[in-house]
Amino acid sequence: MWPRRRIVGETLLALVLALLTALTLPNASVPRAVAVAVAVVVAVLLRRAFPGSVLVLTAVPAGALGAFWLLLMVVSWSAGSRIEAPRRALTLFAASYVLYAGLSVQQAAFPLSAPQTLLFATLGFLAAVVVPGLASRYRAQRHRLLRALHEQNAQLLREREIIASHARLRERQRIAQDMHDSLGHQLALIAVHTGALEVDRGLTDGQREVVGVLREASVAAMHELREAVGILRDGTPDRAREREDAPETVTRGAAGIDALVAAARGTRAVVQLQHTGEAMPLAPAADHAAYRIVQEALTNALKHAPGAPVTVALRYEPDSLVVEVANGPVPATAEDAGRTVVSGGQGLTGLQERARLVGGLVHAGATADGGFRVAGVLPYPRRESTTFVDTADDFRGQSGGRVPGDGGDLIDWSGPPDRQKEFDIAMGKRKKGLWIGCGGALLAFVVLGGLAVVFVVKLVGDEADKLMLDPSVYDSVRVGDTEAAVRDRLPHGRSFLAQALDSDHGAPPAPRGATCSSYLSSGDWPDGGGKAPAFRFCFRDGRLIEKRTFMSTS
Repeated sequence: MWPRRRIVGETLLALVLALLTALTLPNASVPRAVAVAVAVVVAVLLRRAFPGSVLVLTAVPAGALGAFWLLLMVVSWSAGSRIEAPRRALTLFAASYVLYAGLSVQQAAFPLSAPQTLLFATLGFLAAVVVPGLASRYRAQRHRLLRALHEQNAQLLREREIIASHARLRERQRIAQDMHDSLGHQLALIAVHTGALEVDRGLTDGQREVVGVLREASVAAMHELREAVGILRDGTPDRAREREDAPETVTRGAAGIDALVAAARGTRAVVQLQHTGEAMPLAPAADHAAYRIVQEALTNALKHAPGAPVTVALRYEPDSLVVEVANGPVPATAEDAGRTVVSGGQGLTGLQERARLVGGLVHAGATADGGFRVAGVLPYPRRESTTFVDTADDFRGQSGGRVPGDGGDLIDWSGPPDRQKEFDIAMGKRKKGLWIGCGGALLAFVVLGGLAVVFVVKLVGDEADKLMLDPSVYDSVRVGDTEAAVRDRLPHGRSFLAQALDSDHGAPPAPRGATCSSYLSSGDWPDGGGKAPAFRFCFRDGRLIEKRTFMSTS
């Protein structure tokens, strides 16, 4: 289906061409003009579906009547871009030329000889048919070439992305193996030794409680490490814990924050948990981000502010979950006050990145009483989509490689993606091809126009030589001379301009039964109000019976 703009354009084009063709039709009656207008409208509408047939059929009235020039140009433009096979295009354009030139030579619209008419018809056909057809063909071929290059470039981008993905996967597998071999061994040793300490009879109940917390933390860290290793290897967490005899699987979402607070209290820290509002479901990524915000904030509070009270608040707002972890100032009597704690400095940066990927934000800073506060805002999932990542450039796989809201189809890379901008710059903008095509067509028109001007000047000069007669020749001829002797002195050849001179209203009437020839004087022309001196010779029965001069008004 055509868009509305194209329908309007085609309609206007058909009406304008029909009107201009009907107005330029020579000696046309009203029924004939209407029939021609209808034929032009039909040709315009069918030129896209049947370009070759319409081109050949349009060449017939264009050559016979000479009033279908504009239609022939439009039809040749459509045929040039839609006839893909070169041989077929050459055959159809050649057949159109033969029909057009043959009918142009046969018509008697201009008193030219057959070679002259053929030359004019050839120049006109080149300008009105060949040049638009070649320009349209170049434009269509360039568009097809650019489309093929775009598809090839998109394929190369896909292959490059696949290679990069495989390289990332190999690197992730290497990192996962290193983590499993190094951290797994160390955490296993910590779990074994803390388990042994927990049953040591020499420990007090308070020490045994702390050791139990350490053992549970090391076991939980081992399971988190397994899941991280599984995700690094193949994108799925390790489910080995589910096959073990553990009482339950650790929840790493908003529901697991209670367990985090309980574990922190096991270290004899004062941690208060507050819930406000009705619990709302979160997207998986946002739910995990809430867990990580609380985990990182509690870890920082226990490291950097030992002995300070900590408050964990979960506020379920109408549009988002607000997670806030705040600790007070470090007590002066704390045992670990003033010690230096080693920190990587990447925890808060990682939290901010997690929140950004789900459309939220994280703020961290000191409070007025000397404490520290970490707050995160995590929005609830939107109804139309649960992803906050632009899938058009999602090369990190945040959205699973699928366009949201399209029924689960894979991302369509068939068109030119944004990453092909450097390709477009290298190939040039679309206007570049337009300027090249217009420049080539203009150059062809200039060349053909120059040839036509040269030909017209040469033709007029030759015809003028056949029409001009020196006054001395007129004076030397006597009435009664033989026609052969007189014509030997006259210019050879018959000029088509002489017809206008013979039918001039200023010429005297010709003798009955005589054949007359008129010529213009090549001498000085007197100022006769736009009139020119002319000579006329009349012959009958092989002799000159009359010669006269008159003032031509042609």
